[in-house]
Amino acid sequence: MKTGKKSDFARKQGRIGYLFIAPFFAAFLVFGLYPVVYTIYLSFQKWDGLSAVSPVGWKNFLRLLKDKVFYLSLWNSFRIWVVNFIPQMLTALVLSAIFTFCKIRGMKFFQAAFYLPNLITAASVGLLFNLLFNGDKSAINYLLVALGVPGAPFQFFNSESFTSGLVSYIQWWMWFGYTTVIVMAGITTIDTCVYDAALVDGATKAQTYLHITLPLIKPTLVYLTITSLIGGMQLFDVPATLSNGNGDPRKAVLTTSMYLYNQGFKNHNYGYASAISVGLFAVIGILSVFSLGAMRKKGEET
Repeated sequence: MKTGKKSDFARKQGRIGYLFIAPFFAAFLVFGLYPVVYTIYLSFQKWDGLSAVSPVGWKNFLRLLKDKVFYLSLWNSFRIWVVNFIPQMLTALVLSAIFTFCKIRGMKFFQAAFYLPNLITAASVGLLFNLLFNGDKSAINYLLVALGVPGAPFQFFNSESFTSGLVSYIQWWMWFGYTTVIVMAGITTIDTCVYDAALVDGATKAQTYLHITLPLIKPTLVYLTITSLIGGMQLFDVPATLSNGNGDPRKAVLTTSMYLYNQGFKNHNYGYASAISVGLFAVIGILSVFSLGAMRKKGEET
């Protein structure tokens, strides 16, 4: 009889537990799953937000396959990500090596200072740099004119390479501290006995880091690569605030998320914007799988 009472009590506890997790699943269904399903549904429709939805079959995707601006936006997103991710990762690896193998006073302060830019909203940072560089009366131009620099004031945002490079720099500046913290977290999981054995065998700190630390934190590096790639291909805030949402000059910083936003909320073509969203999702999935496979293959070779 006691066993039966215990099992009934356990069942009641289980039912009560479902009540506690129900709000999460309800929120996920409404704000997570439903928008995804509805976006896929809209990608097969024509809708301007006011008139009735009309099905168009695969026309949106056929248009997407021929859309040169879509391919340009993908290239812009990927290029900006590569230009900021490589120095971001190199900076994180160098800083993590210094913090791990060198005794530095106030190391916690430097870690917090490097991480601080990540706490600022991207839109605020983009607006700040827009105020610094945009126009003859910008802060940087005012300083250059005061210093008597020949040719000042400059039209910085008329240069495609400068604008694209500035977006990559901002992304590097905002995220290298976060990447450093994650890399150092991965390093802390390594058993110190491994380092002690390497030092006993006569390995230098550089050899220890290259041949022991880096291979052992490969899962952390894979995680950072894939999550950074996903975030980079969805880049929106910084280039949108720098170029007033147009991606100028000459669409040099028009990312796929900006193109999607412009099609949906400026041109009121929600069906085609949904198709762009599905296309972007497919591209991110393919690139993520490719990155994961490449990292695994490199790890097996080493």
